[in-house]
Amino acid sequence: MAGYGGFGLGPYYQNERNGQEKKFLKVIGWGVDLVAVITLAFFAVVMFGGKITVSGRSMEPLLTSGDVVLLDKLWYNFSGPNRMDVIAFKDAEEESRIYIKRIIGLPGEQVQIKDGFLYIDGQLLENPVNPEPIKTAGLAEIEIQLGDSEYFVLGDNSDTSEDSRFSNVGNVHISQVQGRVWFRISPSSQIGFIK
Repeated sequence: MAGYGGFGLGPYYQNERNGQEKKFLKVIGWGVDLVAVITLAFFAVVMFGGKITVSGRSMEPLLTSGDVVLLDKLWYNFSGPNRMDVIAFKDAEEESRIYIKRIIGLPGEQVQIKDGFLYIDGQLLENPVNPEPIKTAGLAEIEIQLGDSEYFVLGDNSDTSEDSRFSNVGNVHISQVQGRVWFRISPSSQIGFIK
């Protein structure tokens, strides 16, 4: 060591070793951060939500068959579903069957489809999603009274949708709601928030 010191190389080797240690610690820090982010993302999906694959054309053009979306299960613990939320819910009789639809009617409201247009408590509802007239009123041809925990849902593509207009779906009870559909993760070209 004394020989190196005579040529002034001692501090050089010391600085080089310190530089390598700093790089190593930086790489370790990145690794720890990456593991933490992945763990947090996994925890968020498992504990607060879930993912579901869209089946069918009832929510086109917003969602198409094969899209993979994330559900937010936590939000509705603090705030109830809102009009125009896109939700996933279980079939009342066949729990393994999951629907994805948009909330139109809220608890306690009266819903009717007259001449192709939606009415809530007798007032015309401007539909920002699909301004086209609804061809099939189904059960909503006559005013439907929603219970305290019930929602009336429609598919955005109402011509191909099984929804609250039909007896096999009917009004959706809050206990059937799995969560709010909030983010599409696949296909990669369509990644983004759901509105």
